[in-house]
Amino acid sequence: MRSEQVGGRADLLVVQLRDGGVVAGDVVAWQLPNWWEAVALFHACWRLGAVAAPLHHRLSADEVDRLASRVGARVLARPGRPLVLERLEDVTPVERPDDVAVLLATSGSTGAPKIVQHTSAGLAGKAATMVAAHGLTRRDTVLMPAPLAHISGLLNGVLLPGAAGMTTVLMDRWEPARAAQLIRSHDVTFMIGPPTFFVDLLELDDVPDNLRLISSGGAAVTEAFVRRATEGFGAVVKRTYGSTEAPTVTTWHVGDPPDKAATTDGRPTEGVELKFVAYGATAAGTNLVNHLYVRGPELFVGYDDPEATEDALDESGWFRTGDLASIDDDGWLTIHGRASDTIIRGGENISPAEVEAVCATLPGVRQVAVVGAPDERLGERVALVAVADRDVTVEEVREACLSAGLAPFKVPELVKVTTWIPTLAAGKPDRFRIASLFSRTS
Repeated sequence: MRSEQVGGRADLLVVQLRDGGVVAGDVVAWQLPNWWEAVALFHACWRLGAVAAPLHHRLSADEVDRLASRVGARVLARPGRPLVLERLEDVTPVERPDDVAVLLATSGSTGAPKIVQHTSAGLAGKAATMVAAHGLTRRDTVLMPAPLAHISGLLNGVLLPGAAGMTTVLMDRWEPARAAQLIRSHDVTFMIGPPTFFVDLLELDDVPDNLRLISSGGAAVTEAFVRRATEGFGAVVKRTYGSTEAPTVTTWHVGDPPDKAATTDGRPTEGVELKFVAYGATAAGTNLVNHLYVRGPELFVGYDDPEATEDALDESGWFRTGDLASIDDDGWLTIHGRASDTIIRGGENISPAEVEAVCATLPGVRQVAVVGAPDERLGERVALVAVADRDVTVEEVREACLSAGLAPFKVPELVKVTTWIPTLAAGKPDRFRIASLFSRTS
C-alpha cells in the first residue's frame, strides 16, 4: 500500500466512525492483524481528532475487553470484512492531555501492561527525523511483519512511509518463506525488527538480496549478528535503540562510520538528550555502565496511571529507561541490558547482554539469551539458552567467555539448546519464561 492510497480508505472509515457517534477526543480501539484497515483507522482517528488505541491481534477476548474499558474506548473495531465497529456503552471518561493521539499497551512477561500516551506532534516529528536518519525516499519499500499495535510497527509501517511517501507491505503473520517472496516481488529495500526475523531469512536456501537497509532492535542485538546479517544480505545492517515510551533514541545514521553499526547501538537522533545516573557504587561518567535517562520531543507524555508516570519521569522530564548503558567519548551509545534483567549471583550484578555478546559468536549458534536461573544458595545462576545446529557444552561456553575476558562469575553454568527462544509480542526475549526452562538447583 502506498501512502497516497490510504487517504480514500480512511475517508470511508471517517464516515463509519461518525455514524457510530465518534467525536474529537473519543478513544477508538481495535484488534486487527496487519491489514490495510488498521492503517486507515489510524488516519481516520486523527482526521476526526479521536485517539487511536490499537490492541495486539493475539490478545484474548477478555484482555481486549479489559483494555478497551481501561482506555475508555467509545468504539471497538474487530476483524471482519467489512470491518465490525462495536459502540461501547457506559464508558468511564479518562483524563489525558488534549493532544494525545495514540495509546499503546506495552508488553511484559508479568503484571498488567502500561498504557503509553503519545502526541501526534511528537510522533510526526520522530517520523521526519527517522526518514533523514535512515536516508529513506519515495523509491523505498518497507516490509512490516511487526504488529502495528506496537511502536515499531506504528512508526515504521505507518508514520515513516507517510513522511517519505514510500510503500508499505504488510504481513499479518510471520512466515520466512512468504516474507522472502514478498521482499522479491515488491522489491522491499528496508526492514526493521528483532534479530529473529533476519535469522529466519538467513536460514532459507535462497536468501533475498533486495534489502539495502536493516535496522534491528527490540532484543539483544549482538555484533556477531550484525556482521553475519551484513554479509548474508549484502545490506547495511545496524543496531537501533528505543522503547514504546521513547522511540528510536539512538541509531547509526547514513554516512556514519560503518563499524559503529555493529559495535554500538548508535548515536542520539535529532533532539534527543541522554543522561547517566550512577549504578550502584559505580560513578557516572564516560565509558562506564550506568542507568540511562532520556529526554526529547518524541518522548511519551505519560501513562494512564499517574503514579506510574511519576515513577517513570523525574521533575525535569527525564525518562528513567530502566536500561543500563555506556557512552564513549565520541557520543556512541552501547546498551548493556535492563537493570531489571540484571542477574544477581551471590551478590554480584551481571548484565545478560554482556554475556550474550560473547555466546553469540560460538560456531553454529544462531540466537542466544542469558537469564538468571533460580538457585537456593546463590540466589541465581547464569543460564544460557541457545538456538544452534549442534550441541553446545558448558565447557566450551566457559572457555569462550573466559577467553573474551569475562569474569568467572559471569560465565554461564547452565546451558540448554532449543529450537526457539520464547519472546514477548514485541520480539524481546521473554526472560521470565526462559528462566522457567531451568529447574531450581541447589
